[in-house]
Amino acid sequence: MNGITRYINKERFRFSLAGLILLLFVCVKARADVFIYKNDKAEVSTVVPGMVWSVLEDKEGALTYQQAFNATGYQKIDRQIANLGVSNSVFWLKATVHNGANSYPLLLMLEQPQIDKAEIYSFSNGSLILVDSISKWEPFYNRTYHDANYVFNTGALPDSTVELLVKIKSSAQLVFPIKLGTEKQIAESSDKKELLYALFSGIIIVMSLYNLFVYFTVRDKSYLLYVIYILLVGVTQTTLPGFTFKYLWPQSSWMALQGPTIFACLGAMAAIEFIKEFLRTKEHVRRLHYGLLVFNGIFVVGLLFSLTGNRTLGFQIMQANTAIASLYSLYTSYRIYKLGYRPAKFFLYAWTILLIGAVVFVLKDSGVVPYNTLTTFALQITSVIEVVLLSFALADKINILRKEREEAQALAITAAQENARIVKEQNVILEAKVNERTKELKASNDGLNKALKDLKDAEMQLVESEKMASLGQLTAGIAHEINNPINFVTSNVKPLKRDVDMLITMLNQVEEISLLDEPADGKRQKIDSLKEEYDFDYLKTEIQYLLNGIHEGSSRTAEIVKGLRIFSRLDEDDLKKADINEGLESTMVIVNNQIDNVRITKNYGDLPLVECYPGKLNQVFLNMISNALHAVKSRHGNEKTGELTIGTYRKEDKVYISIKDNGTGMNEDTKKKLFEPFFTTKDVGEGTGLGLSIAYNTIVKHNGAITVNSVLGEGTEFLIEIPIVHQ
Repeated sequence: MNGITRYINKERFRFSLAGLILLLFVCVKARADVFIYKNDKAEVSTVVPGMVWSVLEDKEGALTYQQAFNATGYQKIDRQIANLGVSNSVFWLKATVHNGANSYPLLLMLEQPQIDKAEIYSFSNGSLILVDSISKWEPFYNRTYHDANYVFNTGALPDSTVELLVKIKSSAQLVFPIKLGTEKQIAESSDKKELLYALFSGIIIVMSLYNLFVYFTVRDKSYLLYVIYILLVGVTQTTLPGFTFKYLWPQSSWMALQGPTIFACLGAMAAIEFIKEFLRTKEHVRRLHYGLLVFNGIFVVGLLFSLTGNRTLGFQIMQANTAIASLYSLYTSYRIYKLGYRPAKFFLYAWTILLIGAVVFVLKDSGVVPYNTLTTFALQITSVIEVVLLSFALADKINILRKEREEAQALAITAAQENARIVKEQNVILEAKVNERTKELKASNDGLNKALKDLKDAEMQLVESEKMASLGQLTAGIAHEINNPINFVTSNVKPLKRDVDMLITMLNQVEEISLLDEPADGKRQKIDSLKEEYDFDYLKTEIQYLLNGIHEGSSRTAEIVKGLRIFSRLDEDDLKKADINEGLESTMVIVNNQIDNVRITKNYGDLPLVECYPGKLNQVFLNMISNALHAVKSRHGNEKTGELTIGTYRKEDKVYISIKDNGTGMNEDTKKKLFEPFFTTKDVGEGTGLGLSIAYNTIVKHNGAITVNSVLGEGTEFLIEIPIVHQ
């Protein structure tokens, strides 16, 4: 910039004939298009009419400044304030300015802080040079003039003419006046605006703090939403003129570019949330309430477009949605007001005033109303009025709530008094009814106690019946098992007695022979004859055979008795360490009489001693194995295709017992009721329905579990899980 200044100063002293000729040429060419500045003595800068400028839209943004300067197709701006709309295009503005005053430097200001980037070129003395460039991609204080707007040195010396070429790129709406003035005029114009915006910001902060204090006092959510709303409105309306970029985040180009859309969307969303809470839209106008939610969703979409790189589309969505949502909110408040909800009246007034300010602000850019300080700050002025009116509305809402609370309290007191009278009257009636009801309850209680006693007696009888059934099964099994070895013993006793009698007779005869007075050879011959007569060798063999049979029968009987002793332990109330495999084996002894034509497979694992109630577990095994054998016989009958598999294994700190059959199986309904007391699938008289219920309770008592896997028509598996150490 210093080089440009030196260049311009140098040209002051080297103003040549060529420059005069060029000036005449430009003036003749421009004719009425030349804007003559003569305002250096005034206190305010001059607004250059939009009609002085020509505009060229570069949709691809591919033109160089030389190409743009020499390009055809420029169109005159047909209004006082330049309005280029919202576009991703690059715009080139061209105008001829004559500095008819003694002012230098002569500054040009584009009064639109939302421009992303602007460059100014000056054509003078046959040269087209870049005077300055300002971009939001650079820190704020890199600018030559520290102004929120875009301020450039035109390079126009006193009493000289320059042709200006301005390059503009923006994702926001390009509606702005163009001003010329001295450095002092431009600075004073900006200072006045900053003062007004500071006043506006102060009002917003004061109102926010006041309502935040009220919120902490009354804890009404409306106040908190209102504070968030007016703070976002304040930030939005100071971001749009660029003051937040200047004072809050001068080093953040990202915030400078995204801030307007972000805060505008967030402010609008906060406004909608405040409207929903303050006007109770869901309560009063449910359908319109959901419409407000749709607008919030559209604002989110606009934000996403802006943050993902399409700021122009995001800004357009924000603008259009804000306009429609504002009118929708106005209609919503009117509908609620017609329903007689008093706070809606204040909101209707406040929102109408704000919309009027917005309309005036837009009309100012369109040239319908004059461009001055009042119209420029119409939106801020009406925002302050809206903020104040809504504060009044919130205060009035507190009065309404207080009045409603007082009325409710009065009604509550009246109701309490009436209730006290009714209670007093009813107490007498109730006392009599209570006495009467007490007698009825006593009689009913006596009846219930008798029924409970009868039920317990019946339950005990059923449990005893189940025990007797198990005892009968046990007795039948033992009788069947012990009968064979006993029969074997008894059948051998009679022939053994006969052989012993023969042996004794023979021994007596041998004794008589031994007493004869004969030679030894004669006695030996008679004894040999006697042995041959009694078939002594066969007799010895038969006696040995019969004794072995009796020994085998008695041993088998002893084993059966031992199994019975293991199975029917009487230490059920004491925890003992027991061998689960041994308990299963003793159970198989008991049910051996039911195993006809059923193939038994035993897969016993190496198990540690388990802390349990052995007798109770044996009862569980008996019930489940008996049920399995019954299911197998029900399906296979006398065929030798029935199978029963009993297995045990250890996993971590638990042992598992599997009892699996290929019997009838069961469906889901039966599985659900399997452990219910008195439920049975057997025919009447074949079971009490308590066996599996008792088994389930026994396993629960061991802190274990029973899993049932069954397929109808294929078979069933009971998987019992018991901890090794009882916990």
